[in-house]
Amino acid sequence: MGKADLQIHSNAGDGLDSMEEILEHVETRTDLDVIALTDHDAVRPAMAMRELAARRGARVEVVIGIEVTTRSGHLLALFVDKDIPMLRPLRETVRLIHECGGLAVVPHPLSYLTFSIGERALRRLARDGERVDGVETMNPSIAGRVRATRAARLNRETIRAAETGSSDAHRAVLVGTAWTEFPGRTAEDVRRAILERTTVANGKPWGVRDHLSRVAQQQWRSMVVAPVQKARGRRWEG
Repeated sequence: MGKADLQIHSNAGDGLDSMEEILEHVETRTDLDVIALTDHDAVRPAMAMRELAARRGARVEVVIGIEVTTRSGHLLALFVDKDIPMLRPLRETVRLIHECGGLAVVPHPLSYLTFSIGERALRRLARDGERVDGVETMNPSIAGRVRATRAARLNRETIRAAETGSSDAHRAVLVGTAWTEFPGRTAEDVRRAILERTTVANGKPWGVRDHLSRVAQQQWRSMVVAPVQKARGRRWEG
């Protein structure tokens, strides 16, 4: 079985460490086969990360991803090659991701500790006949775990999407603390496994030190730096 971490953030967004530091950690400290860089509302960082991995001949394969801000909460767009407009309705965002050939995965579902898609929105989406491809049932942070049991039950009973695990890491050292297990080793194998719902979510919950280390710096980037950049219409230039 292969292992993929499908939600990672770099300092091109609200993360704290560079792509180089993330790649170094993945290559030397983990047994991950696939990673997805999912900085908020911009695809170019992930493209740069994939190019960096290719130049270095990295063993890990990089999936292009974005954490898209919808009106209902955050949504991962995986295997996309262009930006997905932010602040659109959830149903429209899912449709746009699929039109780009991508997969839509719900991160930290139902959580009230971060901007997350709630149960009502997910039930409405299922009732309207639109589908997400995956639901993140393993996120090692407190914010990701607070409604994890309820989210997993909702997925099994109503949504019926693939279960994924992701670190949601904003520091390189935390990449790989949660992961998605899948048959195969490649990014294409991950994609197939999500569509066929043959994935398994796994990982290790973070402790107090994991949560508190550099937390003020990360919150500053998340609450001040990144929003200011968006308000000014800036995009990371690589």
